[in-house]
Amino acid sequence: MLKYLIKKEFLQIRRNAFLPRLIVIFPIVIMFIMPWVMQMEVKNIVVDVVDIDHTVESQRLIQQIAASNYFIFGGQKATYAEAMKDIEKGKADLILEIRDGKYLIAANAVNGTKGAMGSAYLSQIVTNSGFKFQVSSFKSSPQTLDFRPQTSHFSPLVLYNKGQDYKLFMIPALFAIVMMLMTGFLPTLNIVGEKEAGTIEQINVTPVSKWSFILAKLIPYWLIALFIITVCLLLAWVVYGITPAGPVWLVYVLAMLLALFFSSFGLIISNYSDTMQQAMFVMWFFVVSIMLLSGLFTPTRSMPEWAYLTTYINPMHYFIEAIRTVFIRGGGLHETAHQVLALAGIGTLMGCWAVQSYKKNS
Repeated sequence: MLKYLIKKEFLQIRRNAFLPRLIVIFPIVIMFIMPWVMQMEVKNIVVDVVDIDHTVESQRLIQQIAASNYFIFGGQKATYAEAMKDIEKGKADLILEIRDGKYLIAANAVNGTKGAMGSAYLSQIVTNSGFKFQVSSFKSSPQTLDFRPQTSHFSPLVLYNKGQDYKLFMIPALFAIVMMLMTGFLPTLNIVGEKEAGTIEQINVTPVSKWSFILAKLIPYWLIALFIITVCLLLAWVVYGITPAGPVWLVYVLAMLLALFFSSFGLIISNYSDTMQQAMFVMWFFVVSIMLLSGLFTPTRSMPEWAYLTTYINPMHYFIEAIRTVFIRGGGLHETAHQVLALAGIGTLMGCWAVQSYKKNS
């Protein structure tokens, strides 16, 4: 009986003119486009320079800024007020003022990330250039100031992602997005679609058990998940030259556990929904919340305490932590055991809920 139910699901997917194309094209488009777009690197920062000293050292520093890949040299301004006008008009992002052997960085912090990162980049260039700057410090009394040149020397040791390639950090997260959208939304529209078409009544009068019915709904999407993760791995290798530093089979295990959760969760929403529109809106609400609270874009420790607590029940958070451990650090099952167990537990709970929430009227 289960074999014929699974065959029915695949026939329904194949007869749909849109779904087969979506299943093939969607992961390809995401893997080709999004790694170039979804990055936290800040580039093309426009810098205005106010050089009061006009020394050889200051001119060398300006040349280094102009040659940097992160900055666009906005030109030299005569005064700080003139440079500030560019900031106010949105023509510049940073001002570097060089006066009396000291430098001042002023950043447009309307975009806080751009202002903070731009200031950090510019400070690093100034520090590493050998340009001597003075820092004021209080001595015997607040009225007595002692200015002394200070320089900083450091040698970073990069253990993982030695090329500092942001794509290596984001591509595993893109796996999560593709899996979430494909194995979450498609099951969400499944049962509720049969309700609207009236075919669910034919199933309800058959002796098919609830477990067989839900399992037949889930298995096709697990097979689709295997296809999607294979395509994503191949594209990451062929297009970007990125392969997992850890075992590939563990990537498949993590992907299947995430697919178990989202496919089950989609069927739960479909069971409780009466229309496809209602199911779509409810699923979209949960998907956005799960994604933004997972640590996909921002570190979870930077969140407020109440928001951080949600990560304990967020399967996307466990998946992202585990797959980045496998891809970047080369971790194995021992390093990701906590995440694997959490995903298995949450997925099993959702699978049981999907069966119980289906109301079969005979």
